[in-house]
Amino acid sequence: MSNPTAAMIVIGDEILSGRTRDSNMHYLAGELTKVGIDLKEVRVVSDDHGAIIAAVQALSAVYTHVFTSGGIGPTHDDITADCIAAAFNRDIDVREDAREILAEHYTRAGTQMNEARLRMARIPEGAALIDNPVSAAPGFVVENVHVMAGVPTVFQAMVASVLPGLTGGQPLISETLSIDRGEGDIAGPLGALAEEYPHLSMGSYPFQKDGVFGAHVVIRGSDPGMVEAAMAKLKAAFA
Repeated sequence: MSNPTAAMIVIGDEILSGRTRDSNMHYLAGELTKVGIDLKEVRVVSDDHGAIIAAVQALSAVYTHVFTSGGIGPTHDDITADCIAAAFNRDIDVREDAREILAEHYTRAGTQMNEARLRMARIPEGAALIDNPVSAAPGFVVENVHVMAGVPTVFQAMVASVLPGLTGGQPLISETLSIDRGEGDIAGPLGALAEEYPHLSMGSYPFQKDGVFGAHVVIRGSDPGMVEAAMAKLKAAFA
């Protein structure tokens, strides 16, 4: 059977403007690979109601899981929770269990629970909360969409909370061979090898170092023996 699939929606004008470099996609891809969930698509959308709703509806209909990052904080432009509620035609309001989590956290910190912070307790109807051991404000799950913070440390903690509850498949095995030849020399043998092993993924990633052209050839698959056999043939072809 094939592995479960996933998509990610990265939300935020700061990502699209270049002011912030996203690291959450890289982290999520690595964690999903470990548990055998295949990340198939990533979209970056602005802080726009229509764009977020459209992306959520489109991707949740196609993939087993959708993960979002960004837009669940206390400020006016944190609109992700409202958009998720709208995407699934659900009401949204302050939920008591989420409010209690925040109230306890801010009491311990000696910080006032004001109206802005209370926004982070607004949860769509019927959602399950995602634990946030870093800054308390919870993420949540609606149907197959996992809604998480954009701050990398919080995002990573939320991923750690979510993944143990998901059913994975076969983890992807990856091996890399660096070849000091141009891609024009590599293409023929690599293409033949790809035809011989249709169940493996093979990619060529060129580089130039000290005036030498080369490529990192990566072979990926869920069958370790098959990956090892294909890599042995690749090494023999360029010995």
